[in-house]
Amino acid sequence: MRNQEIDVLSLYPRLLVLNHSFTMSLQPTLSERHQNILWATIQHYVATAEPVGSKTLAQEYGFQVSSATIRNSMGWLEKAGFLYQPHTSAGRVPSDSGYRVYVDQLMRPDAIIGSKIEEIFAQKLLWNTGTLEAILQRAAKILAAVSGYIALITMPINPKSQSLLHLQLVPLEASRVMLIVVTDSYETESIVMELTAPEINSEARDEAVMAEELEILSNFLNSKLRGQQLAELGGLDWGQLDREFAGYADFIEQLQTELSLRAQPPGSTPILVRGFSEVLRQPEFSQLQQVQTLIQLLEEGQNELLPLIFESSESEATANKVSVTIGSENPLEPMQSCTLVSAIYHQGKIPVGSVGVIGPTRMLYENAIALVEAAANYLSVSLS
Repeated sequence: MRNQEIDVLSLYPRLLVLNHSFTMSLQPTLSERHQNILWATIQHYVATAEPVGSKTLAQEYGFQVSSATIRNSMGWLEKAGFLYQPHTSAGRVPSDSGYRVYVDQLMRPDAIIGSKIEEIFAQKLLWNTGTLEAILQRAAKILAAVSGYIALITMPINPKSQSLLHLQLVPLEASRVMLIVVTDSYETESIVMELTAPEINSEARDEAVMAEELEILSNFLNSKLRGQQLAELGGLDWGQLDREFAGYADFIEQLQTELSLRAQPPGSTPILVRGFSEVLRQPEFSQLQQVQTLIQLLEEGQNELLPLIFESSESEATANKVSVTIGSENPLEPMQSCTLVSAIYHQGKIPVGSVGVIGPTRMLYENAIALVEAAANYLSVSLS
């Protein structure tokens, strides 16, 4: 597009807010001109890693307005928090909020590159030979090479060992109950829970009566839930259980949550990481200390990283969304100059693992989102 008069509107018609599956939060309304200028600024900065000025946008993106008008619009975007100046005399670069608007409203994932990764997986991943870990290691290596970022794939949990065999509610004292859960692999876990209903916690209440009620409730829940996948319990209609045991309604809701949490992958679930050499090519990682803290997190802090890559993605899984966590949105300090793009892969309908990429916030989001979505879909189909 250099040295050519190209109308931005012909590239992204009107750049209106897209009805797109990746919309994650409401953003302040931007005028069409502000959308166009933010889009062009991010496009140029992602391509060059250099701050962008109004003259550059006027020359390279064919805006039908003067550079002064573009400069005023960039100033407005800066005051709104979508752009900032790294130095007083420099052009502007996108902020985390600017990237968020871009991801949520102004871009589309590249379907072509999504199809490309699926084709490469189909050619290179031989499911009939080698271990599952070796296959997923290979998938992570391919994803890192194609995306140019660090690729992460969690090893899948085994949904077949996550069915409920038996549960028992044991009274501890007036307001506390121990839930004992046994899975079909005979793994046992105990959880202490609080009873909050006033009519149950009454001091005058006979402990023998409560023990008898909990025994009846345990038998009832076993008759309803035995054989159910723990991961599917959160989606059951618990309304009938609430009606049949009205006094224990809040407790049953809490119990539902606790049982669903038992399906979460354990903290020791390994994350397969590939692509350190890819990300070192990015200018954002030219400082050795910054690279070291990120590598240390990926190698030694996987227990901290796992909830970010798996649980945040799982919250989007029901709508088949890709989770995009940008810069300061990341709770882990070494990640706050990075973007994590991740998605859940399934075995049948059950979420069993996550696939993602980590790169600088100056990321080619169109490619990264499409690649992660396609990789998760491919793994889901293959494992099912």
